Amino acid sequence: MKTILNVIWLVLSGFWLFLGYLAAGLLLCITIIGIPFGIAAFRIGVYALWPFGYTTVERRDAGAPSCIGNVLWLVLAGWWLAIGHIVTGLLLCVTIIGIPFGIANFKLIPVSLFPLGREIVPTDQPFSSRW
Repeated sequence: MKTILNVIWLVLSGFWLFLGYLAAGLLLCITIIGIPFGIAAFRIGVYALWPFGYTTVERRDAGAPSCIGNVLWLVLAGWWLAIGHIVTGLLLCVTIIGIPFGIANFKLIPVSLFPLGREIVPTDQPFSSRW
């Protein structure tokens, strides 16, 4: 079932969202300081490409640097990636078949706004590997 949902997601919105994250990651990797943010964009982009079967959990070892990084992320890329999720989610909610995918888009908004200090894990193992 996860595979079917992921394939439909890929066709309806996943590919376009992935391209947005890829563009953000490439722009952020231009400077040395932006490379960690670019890597985060690539990581979240892969999650946005194939989200069913995975979830995000907070990392227990994330501290103040990830909080500061999230503020910078929000200013540099997070707000417009979140707008992409909002627009895509609203467009998907127009049809009955698209409603679950629109809701999935809305669930990705917090991750797109504050990705640092979070880890993507399989849903059958919903705990961070780093304790």
